[in-house]
Amino acid sequence: MMNSTIENMLQHVSVRSFTNQPVTSQQKNNLVAAAQHGSTTEFVQAFSIIEITDSTLRNKLSDITVSSTHVRKADTFYVFVADLHRQANILRKNNQSLDSIKNMEALLLTTIDTTIAAQNMAIAAESMGLGICYIGSLRNNISQVAELLQLPDFTIPLFGMTIGVPSSKNQLKPRMAPSNQVAINSYNEAQFNDLSSYDKIVKNYYVNRETNPANTSWTDKNLAIFKEVHRADIADFLRKQGFSLN
Repeated sequence: MMNSTIENMLQHVSVRSFTNQPVTSQQKNNLVAAAQHGSTTEFVQAFSIIEITDSTLRNKLSDITVSSTHVRKADTFYVFVADLHRQANILRKNNQSLDSIKNMEALLLTTIDTTIAAQNMAIAAESMGLGICYIGSLRNNISQVAELLQLPDFTIPLFGMTIGVPSSKNQLKPRMAPSNQVAINSYNEAQFNDLSSYDKIVKNYYVNRETNPANTSWTDKNLAIFKEVHRADIADFLRKQGFSLN
């Protein structure tokens, strides 16, 4: 039998339209606590969360995201920062090498910790009747975001999250069948890549969608998304922040 937590998770949609009703201080405290209590690699807790309350700063970040309406108007906006700066400082103070902070494994570690924290917050928000939207487009100009937030070395502004009371919600997008994403013991090439049925389901969803209908399939969407290289400056930014990418 499905419990209320799973029911809420299966109803997740990105919310981009919010009422003027504020998120309360207690709700924010609970959201942060939920984020802090997510799983973390070896108790490293390699993330930080910055709430953006200054309207001028919010507008500048909104311009970067090209999502101005809901980034500007959502009651609450957090930026999730992948953060190994604390660990770098600990190593520096103890005259130890930073090589273990600079490598790709450390970069994966902090990215995973940050993402888990954010998803914990998202689930907590939706359990309160709030709506959320991840803002990956902060990375449209990741260097400018880092400058605006005065981020030190070994930090990455990974994404933002808008939170508020929904005034409307999008229709639920159909997810892949488990057979397209779940296998036993090994990667099932044929099973995972048989997308014909899913493409029909997704095309039917887009054609009949109440807002912004479109004649497209999941495969078509991915062809469009990956037609060009996006945010080619990310690797240079990561090196500038101290990561070797080795």
